[in-house]
Amino acid sequence: MPCEKILEGRVAIVTGGSRGIGRAIALELARNGADVAISYLRSEEKAREVVSQIEAMGRRALALRADVANFAEAQRMVAEVIEEFGRLDILVNNAGINRDRVIWKMTEEEWDEVIATDLKGCFNYARAVAPIFREQRYGKIINIASINALRGKFGQTNYSAAKAGVIGLTKALAKELGRYNVNVNAVAPGLIETDMVKKAPESVREMAIGESVLGRLGQPEDVAHLVAFLCSERSRHITGEVIKVDGGQYI
Repeated sequence: MPCEKILEGRVAIVTGGSRGIGRAIALELARNGADVAISYLRSEEKAREVVSQIEAMGRRALALRADVANFAEAQRMVAEVIEEFGRLDILVNNAGINRDRVIWKMTEEEWDEVIATDLKGCFNYARAVAPIFREQRYGKIINIASINALRGKFGQTNYSAAKAGVIGLTKALAKELGRYNVNVNAVAPGLIETDMVKKAPESVREMAIGESVLGRLGQPEDVAHLVAFLCSERSRHITGEVIKVDGGQYI
């Protein structure tokens, strides 16, 4: 019996969709029936691979180079997606960066870059889609935060602050857009075994595994499955929530 396509007929944008968690999300949305546009900044080859994989599923796909920290580029991408696909229903704000350093060594540039990408990037795309979702009285916005937004993390004052801002943004957006049938939620992963994490020092991985009550790192697909649910009508009465995907790392 074929699986139900819970996102059949929907169109989604996934920022930072060429690698890691973003790639897994883009592919999972496509598996569930959505046409998907991804943004990338430097990984053009990886982005094209994602497009090819989505098209192989029989879905439409688009990869656009866009700096999420740039307000005008967010507006442009949203307009291009609607022109290409004819509609837009889902926004997944996934793109993010780390510039880890203790506060007494952190530079202004390292602070500004993380805030601009991880927090302002979410605002830029939410601002671009909000009038559209409001007018059509439908939309799903999922912001990828972090458990470190909730607990703080040594050496990550910039990242923890940015992701905490994402949570505040999520809750405020949920209040503003709820009357227009728009759901806004945040997903807060723990340490997820992306290619970047695989290259991290073994001590970092061991510490995260030690914190997890399940005794393992999460996989990108663990996040993607939840995001697909939040993008579907199965989550129609959930909004303003922050849901951890961390194997109990936060407990």
